[in-house]
Amino acid sequence: MAEQGRSQGAGITAGGPVVDGRALDEVVRFTSELIRIDTTNRGGGDGNERPAAEYVATQLADAGIEPLVLESAPRRANVVARIPGADRSADALLLHGHLDVVPAEAADWTVHPFSGEIRDGVVWGRGAIDMKNALAMTLATVRAWARAGQRPPRDIVLAFTADEEDSAAYGAGFLAKKHADLFEGCTEGVSESGAYTFHATDDLRIYPVGAGERGTAWLKLTAHGRAGHGSKVNHDNAVSHLAAAITRIGEHRWPVRITDTVRSAITELAALYGVPADPAAFADVDALIGRLGTAATFVEPTIRNSANPTMLDAGYKVNVIPGTATAFVDGRTLPGGEAEFDETIDRLTGPHVDWEFYHREVALEAPVTSPTFAAMSEALLHFDPGAHVVPFCMSGGTDAKHFSRLGITGYGFSPLKLPPGFDYQALFHGVDEHVPVAALHFGVQVLDRFLRGEAAR
Repeated sequence: MAEQGRSQGAGITAGGPVVDGRALDEVVRFTSELIRIDTTNRGGGDGNERPAAEYVATQLADAGIEPLVLESAPRRANVVARIPGADRSADALLLHGHLDVVPAEAADWTVHPFSGEIRDGVVWGRGAIDMKNALAMTLATVRAWARAGQRPPRDIVLAFTADEEDSAAYGAGFLAKKHADLFEGCTEGVSESGAYTFHATDDLRIYPVGAGERGTAWLKLTAHGRAGHGSKVNHDNAVSHLAAAITRIGEHRWPVRITDTVRSAITELAALYGVPADPAAFADVDALIGRLGTAATFVEPTIRNSANPTMLDAGYKVNVIPGTATAFVDGRTLPGGEAEFDETIDRLTGPHVDWEFYHREVALEAPVTSPTFAAMSEALLHFDPGAHVVPFCMSGGTDAKHFSRLGITGYGFSPLKLPPGFDYQALFHGVDEHVPVAALHFGVQVLDRFLRGEAAR
């Protein structure tokens, strides 16, 4: 496989059918085979995406697309390739996804997490949802283009990244800092966590498409006090100072902050539920959201900043009062909410606790009136008429944060048509992760239609 260069797209022309039976077979096989490659990311630099990167590069090269394999550190590999479009002067589109997965304890699963087993129309294993399924869709789609002699309307840049499940320092962060030239011309990008079927009621199907992300504000808190014997009176106890600060943070009720994306989501969901969403209704947005049924999950986590204590560390012996105590807090900020977050944490931590950012990333927002959003909606509704597409802001974050530094606007679009009762969100980092074969077939057809701009023809 190549370590340098880009596809020249020789012999590729526009128009005509693309997705065939082979593509439908390949998307299932690729999902299963990628799952079998253990790319567990344990954080702190402990990961190995190289075998999966080589697998991806092989599939691309086999289709005449020349991949560039880039290691940011030993075994931390990324793959980038460019497929030239019919109009080389048009803005390019980035299609990206991560190769790594979170850990999985085999004893907790009914199917081994790295088996990639295909049984009863379902592919099982870690990454089936997050997000080796989407990588497989991408590979199956572009390989189908090569077989059919197809060319997308604009350049498509493919990026298969390392380390998304930690800080992305070895993946998207590395690519954005060290290899920005590979993404020249890219103005928009699509990736994970959107465009899946949500069955709000028996006859109401919703496809949420990501058009924003809360920012990451992971904090380290350090409390200082007077060390001493556990039997003595001590009013300057670091553990007590920290516990008080953590309690204040955990109990704090953050004020409502409605971003453009969230306002659009609430307005469209309210219309689907027959709920008035005029300006007066937004004055009590909690009550308004409470009338959106199960679809409230798309907006409830993203109307406020948040800060959840997650880790504590203090002391080394029960009868010794330590001089310091530390904690970690998972903070998330909405676009425009960063100053409010910092000021609030200053106040809640108090005079005896210092805090710093352990990891910080920007909040994102993408226009829901763009031609790209319209094209994603059309592709979904073409294959599932009668459904509804609604924008939403992700409560967490993706690699789109890093690519945003290159001026790339990010959307969440990994299409899957899921059956009623399928709890998509619960399977992210969950036990017994799996994806229906039929969902993969749907996804590769939707992705192909969207990327080839069929709606505009």
